[in-house]
Amino acid sequence: MTKRQFQHLLETIVNSTQKQEGLFKETAELACDLLSQSLEVDNIGVCLFSGGQACELIAHTSLQGQASRPAQSLCPNYFDQLKRSRTIDVIDVENDGRVAELVDYLNENQVVSHLDVAIRINGHLEGVLYLESGQFHEWPESEIHIVSQVADQLALTLATQRAYDTDERLSLFLKAIEQSEQISMVVNLATDKIEYVNGAHHAISGVPKQQILGQPLACLDFFKQSPVQADAVLAQVKLGKIAKGNTQLTRRDGESYWLRYRVRPFTTPRGNHYALVTAEDCSEELVQQNELERLAWRCSLTGLYNRSYFNRALEKTRSGHLMLIDLRGFKRFNDTYGHEKGDSLLIEVARRIKHFASVKKAELMARVGSDEFALVLEGIEDEQSLDYAIKRLYHQLNLPVQVGAESFEAKPALSVVEINALEAGFSALTYADIAVQYAKKKQGSAIQIFNHALLKSFKEDAQIERDLQAALKNREFELYYQPLKDLGRQAYIGAEALIRWHHPKKGVLYPGAFIDIAEQTGMIAAIGEWVLEAACRQLNLWQHHNINLSMHVNVSARQFFSTQLYDQVWQLVTRYRIRPNTLILEITETELMEDVVYATHLCKELAELGVGLAIDDFGTGYSSMRYLKQFPISKLKIDRSFISDLSVSRESREIVSAIIAMAKALNLSLTAEGVETAEQESFLSALSCHQAQGFLYSPALREAEFSQFLRANTETPLH
Repeated sequence: MTKRQFQHLLETIVNSTQKQEGLFKETAELACDLLSQSLEVDNIGVCLFSGGQACELIAHTSLQGQASRPAQSLCPNYFDQLKRSRTIDVIDVENDGRVAELVDYLNENQVVSHLDVAIRINGHLEGVLYLESGQFHEWPESEIHIVSQVADQLALTLATQRAYDTDERLSLFLKAIEQSEQISMVVNLATDKIEYVNGAHHAISGVPKQQILGQPLACLDFFKQSPVQADAVLAQVKLGKIAKGNTQLTRRDGESYWLRYRVRPFTTPRGNHYALVTAEDCSEELVQQNELERLAWRCSLTGLYNRSYFNRALEKTRSGHLMLIDLRGFKRFNDTYGHEKGDSLLIEVARRIKHFASVKKAELMARVGSDEFALVLEGIEDEQSLDYAIKRLYHQLNLPVQVGAESFEAKPALSVVEINALEAGFSALTYADIAVQYAKKKQGSAIQIFNHALLKSFKEDAQIERDLQAALKNREFELYYQPLKDLGRQAYIGAEALIRWHHPKKGVLYPGAFIDIAEQTGMIAAIGEWVLEAACRQLNLWQHHNINLSMHVNVSARQFFSTQLYDQVWQLVTRYRIRPNTLILEITETELMEDVVYATHLCKELAELGVGLAIDDFGTGYSSMRYLKQFPISKLKIDRSFISDLSVSRESREIVSAIIAMAKALNLSLTAEGVETAEQESFLSALSCHQAQGFLYSPALREAEFSQFLRANTETPLH
């Protein structure tokens, strides 16, 4: 067999879906099939050792029937040799003392020559890849070499599979154990079976966990005693929504109690769907609450009605306009200046709302959240009067608030909903909340009147959220690559990986259509992990074919500041043998400044792995030069907004010139984004900007098209 054929065999295994996904049995079967097609032997098999004793046959290809290898405990000397030397190649089993312990098995199966190669992980003997021949067979070095390489790939696959399994278990256990004093339960949403429950279930319900562990949900008292409510909760959770509530149950001793539950669905990194159930006995609290609800309808801090009263009153309201006020950045204000000043700010905002309501003769007003207020105006019939009232309230709330000797801005966002014009299905407060979220994103006056276009957009976002949950599992994402050009060498030296979603109904979606939703729902973490994995896999393929490119990968703030990023990068760099300084992570300067101490520490750790860091959209944030200097940053990327204005804006030209000069002073690499004209390129080249990317060169391309682009734009043929 030729060296090229051996290489093709190995590449088939390395690039197989089975190996990439850590499917050891399937990879072993593939390896056996490929080796049997390439080598003239009778039997090929893969065995794993369990607990140092049992020998499990995983895959086998035979021309003479299937046979099992003897257990490790029966031939300790042979396996000690295999562990030390890794390979045992025997031409004549009758005259080779190394296989004395296997001679009965070999004679019984008419084996004359055989080759065993150890499958090892970190020096530990995990299994063996064996080849057997019924005739004398000399094992040339080339065959030993390729079988050894295949065994290495099997070891990598086994390690990957175990890592996946470990991560899966840890993810489940950590989420369940967090609520140690409450009932914590993990449910497999694919099988509807209980995979974990803690001891609190026995203490609260009286049912030992041994009686429900591994059993269907139908065995729970909740499903037996409140089946309609329980089925509704399960249906809601399977739609990806959080379900919570109270239910009254009866213990087996006849005692009644109230259980407060919360069910939160989550998806593991491998796309498996589970639910975390937390619950507590709230009997005493509910009894007290029922009594207090008759007395306590008001917020003790502001004197306004509370949300409970407001919701009940709002349900009976059939006309008027609901106004919802949200204080933007209040949590940061509280964290920065303290709760005492935060309370003072809330009290002043409430006072202004009361004053406005008294002028407009409005009686229904409330504090409906920690930093949210609502009121209902009645008797406004024309748009002009409504517009005047909205602007007056917004102006009053926007005036500086004096707290002690300091003056602060309340930063209100205001939404307005016409109550009698709403569709059934949502409460008026829900519509107002939808509108206020849009108001908070506005530049200038943060005012939004609810309309059906907002509702349509909200429903579309909700549908995208549901679709995203299936997108990873169904492999609907794909990476496109936009080339980076070195302006000095006039050569393409890198690519930025950009995600695209092949939506089954909407076609190809760009990140702007779903990334914000993914961040809001927390799914950005799983998507970010997939992007990083896919980019490293592609970078490995390029490097394997001697295509010398760097790979730029965007990471979100949630992903960057998670505790898992370093471990994931380390595993990927190790698994795919990424060359140093060819993987570049991009994060915006604003996100980087969210936690300077943590970011600095993480950047240094990543740099030690040989992973670069680029600040994306540079110039649009608020980074400090002092912090910028201490970060181990390898690159700055000038925001496209400055590049697009180069030909018409003197300010943009000066800003770009200053950024380039600063990068030179800090010895940082510099990339200009959004280059679309030769004039822009000339300006950047004249200032010695290092790199550029944009439509002047190419949009983001699929991998095959990107490879064609490289071939068309490089002097040296790509292999």
